[in-house]
Amino acid sequence: MNEETVKITISGQVQMVGYRWFAKQQADALGIRGYVRNSSRGDVEIIAKGKISNLENFIEYLRKGPSRARVTKIRREACDEKISFDSFRIRT
Repeated sequence: MNEETVKITISGQVQMVGYRWFAKQQADALGIRGYVRNSSRGDVEIIAKGKISNLENFIEYLRKGPSRARVTKIRREACDEKISFDSFRIRT
């Protein structure tokens, strides 16, 4: 299975607009595992693990975000986090 783990940071108006729930819904639909959380800087941070093609689709959904969000930037980085994820969770 061709899987990858990435760290995704979403900037813009992405807190207090349902973004974490949106990300979870999309991740569950695509079989992505990991987590999403708000950062203290006002961004949303995601650690996502899944098939590379599903991750690409996930990132495209994240660019749009929920209707009240305004995404200005998405940064994707390779992630060496060795944690095994069994689902996608919202962290507080």
